[in-house]
Formats: sequence, structure tokens, C-alpha cells
Amino acid sequence: MNESFAETLRNLRVQRNLSQQQLADMLYVDRSTIASWETGRRVPDVSLILRLSEYLRADFVQLLHAAQREDEKPEVILVDDEKIVLAGGIPTIQRVFPDANVTGFSRPSEALDYAKRTSIDLAILDIEMGKTSGLDLCRSLLQINQYTNVIFLTAYMDYSFDAWDTGACGFLLKPLSEEAIRKQLTLLKYPMKGLTLT
Repeated sequence: MNESFAETLRNLRVQRNLSQQQLADMLYVDRSTIASWETGRRVPDVSLILRLSEYLRADFVQLLHAAQREDEKPEVILVDDEKIVLAGGIPTIQRVFPDANVTGFSRPSEALDYAKRTSIDLAILDIEMGKTSGLDLCRSLLQINQYTNVIFLTAYMDYSFDAWDTGACGFLLKPLSEEAIRKQLTLLKYPMKGLTLT
């Protein structure tokens, strides 16, 4: 099995004769952040992995793959109160993420219950869902797991400014397409476990 991200990071840092504090100073983070990465308690977001690859003279893709837990499948959810969107959207998402567990929900409350039991890597959320707004659902999901990547799905561009206030990393217009989803992968804030980059 490949080295974990924690082992890879520690080995690269030691090879460069850097202390945790020195690396933290280079990245403008606390030393405790480096320690949590090297013990496997946390994983940096994609932008920090890119900076780590530059400072440690390491291959970005290899470092990104090391950050992904390859023994687990990515968990992707699609939440939309229109069942026709779920019926068409889930197969589209599965073509983009063939190794992922893709689950659809027509009720935000069911999605929240699922998120409490399962670590969600990517949530694609409709913005308008009856009583519950997708914006509120996003905030709730990020309270459960701050490392969930959230992409909003809507038929209306009017919501785009409100959507960015929630901590989401992307925005898609209906209907879902493979090409549009693939474009959003470059905007993800956090690595997705088991995601194969092509």
C-alpha cells in the first residue's frame, strides 16, 4: 500500500531539513497545523497541497493522491426536491465519479441525517427546495463536516451571489452535465478520498 499523506509529508519535510515550525512559517499556518497533518488527524486543502508541493519540491499530483484515502470511496450526495433531477443527475454524477458512492435525496432532512453518519466529500445541492433553502442546508452540512465540498445546483443565476457566502466552492446550472461537473473539480477546496484524476 502507498504511503499515507502524513508519512509522505513528514518524510519530505525531514529530507529538506525543515522543522515543523519552519514549514509552518513558510505556509503561514500554526505549527500545530503541520503536526495535525503529520499525525493524520487532518488533511490540508488543495491550495495548501499545491504550496506544499512547491516548498518541498514534490510532485503535486503524487502529494494530492497521498492525501486521498485510496482505500475508501468518495461519498457524493445530490439533494434536489425534484425527483426528475435526481433521476437524471445521479447517473451523470456516477459517470464522472465511477468509483464513488452517489446517493440522492429529495428531502434535506434525510441528507442531513446521512451526513451525520457518513463523511461527505461532495454535496451537490439545489438552492430552492421548498421550506429548506439549499443555502441553509450547505451551512448545516459544513457544521457537521467542514471539509465537505459543496456545489450549488440551480436553474436561476440570481442566487449565485448568495451562494458564495455559504462556504461553497462551486455553482452549476441545471440540467447537470458531465462536462460542467468536471470543470467544477478544479474548484474543490478539499481533496476527495479515492478520486481518480484523469
